[in-house]
Amino acid sequence: MKNLIRLVVIVVVALLIWKKGIPWWQAHHGKSAAATTATAGGSCVELAEHASEAWGSGIGRFANPPYDLDAWGQFRSRVDAGIAHAESECNCSDESCTKSHQAMGDLRTLVSELDGSIRGGTEPPGDIVQRQEQIDNTINAARDSLRGR
Repeated sequence: MKNLIRLVVIVVVALLIWKKGIPWWQAHHGKSAAATTATAGGSCVELAEHASEAWGSGIGRFANPPYDLDAWGQFRSRVDAGIAHAESECNCSDESCTKSHQAMGDLRTLVSELDGSIRGGTEPPGDIVQRQEQIDNTINAARDSLRGR
């Protein structure tokens, strides 16, 4: 009878380890941790793409003066929020996160410089298109680094 009780206890402990312990270990130390990093990198790149697309699709309205400062302020706020959201997701050490974070820093600088010229009534930077292309190329490199895993 004692041997039967011991066997039942051993089986219960083994089942608990199999059902609870192994999934916990994998979530914290195994394949799931790598998958979480991949997911973070992927969402980071997607958010960076969305922020860049928001900028690219709306900037044409502000190509020539006179500028509607209220519309510009709303547009800039949307783009800044998109950049901030992407940057908050780009906190992993993968190349995709690093490149996306770099692209968002470059976009933030571009937005800030254009804001200064619009609000100050000065000529906008002459290399906006080239800088936007470089930002897009950095995001594309981040996307490519995800595919290379």
